Amino acid sequence: MSDRLPTAADPAGASHVPVMLEQVVAGLQVRSGVWVIDGTLGGGGHTVAILERSAPDGRVLGLDADPAAIRRVAQAQADAIAADRLVLVQANFSQLEAVAAAQDFVPVDGILLDLGVSTFQLETPERGFSFQHGGPLDMRFDPEQPISAADIVNEWDEVALADLIFRYGEEPKSRRIARYLVQRRPFSTTSELADAIERAVGGRRGSRIHPATRTFQALRIAVNQELQRLEQALPQCVRLLRPGGRLAIISFHSLEDRIVKQWMQREASAYVPDPTTYQGGYERQPTLWIITRKPVQPDEAEIARNPRSRSAKLRVAEKLA
Repeated sequence: MSDRLPTAADPAGASHVPVMLEQVVAGLQVRSGVWVIDGTLGGGGHTVAILERSAPDGRVLGLDADPAAIRRVAQAQADAIAADRLVLVQANFSQLEAVAAAQDFVPVDGILLDLGVSTFQLETPERGFSFQHGGPLDMRFDPEQPISAADIVNEWDEVALADLIFRYGEEPKSRRIARYLVQRRPFSTTSELADAIERAVGGRRGSRIHPATRTFQALRIAVNQELQRLEQALPQCVRLLRPGGRLAIISFHSLEDRIVKQWMQREASAYVPDPTTYQGGYERQPTLWIITRKPVQPDEAEIARNPRSRSAKLRVAEKLA
């Protein structure tokens, strides 16, 4: 196995700090011999730590929709792959069950989903995720996906675009932004779009947050169908875990966290209310025990080292027998 551990540097040698590394490893109860699925490989930092602490015979199945992530970690962790301790597959985590079955990687002791965008994606201008680096208006995790951010911005009508920005970006000025963009499109770069959004809302007006932040978030979520795929993945996680296995999920905004929180609460409940009237319901056998009643968040020291971790929330649950 590679000796590039996820401390100050990413296992592939670039600047990358895995979020709440120690809390994730503890939450998953990583120990010798465990089998863990990392459904969001990213920079590989969490995967490398799991491999190190599950030695000598623990295994990790790593998935990522982004082929660049697979290539990067495969190169850095060639020894772990050769030893059959690391299996890498390009796939979205909404395909967890199919991939795990195809790799004969079931049942498992732990599953990690680290949601959101990786440092590499944000800092690679040609991927078009960030307005801080000029690049094509893309935002696709998998470059083979059919719809890009440019398609949405340049082709959707004003009402649909405003609804998307409001729903996924929680942007209160969504209608003003959508109206301005429709009047001035087409846009082909992230810089053009960010500048237009800033003009649409009348500038920054002293805010630390760039006016385009929420709109870029909304577009990225829509392009990659992030919330829908999260909802598809969650029940698969329960079916893949062995009794006593742990699920750890890191979210970075309220929409993701709300889905995870409410789903865990439902799975941990012994009673399900009627979904239409909420009068009456039925009893059920809970499938999960929630370990983190309140989400775990980075401490001040971690936020100082890695400002992008400030909004992260970690929730952990254990599968019941």
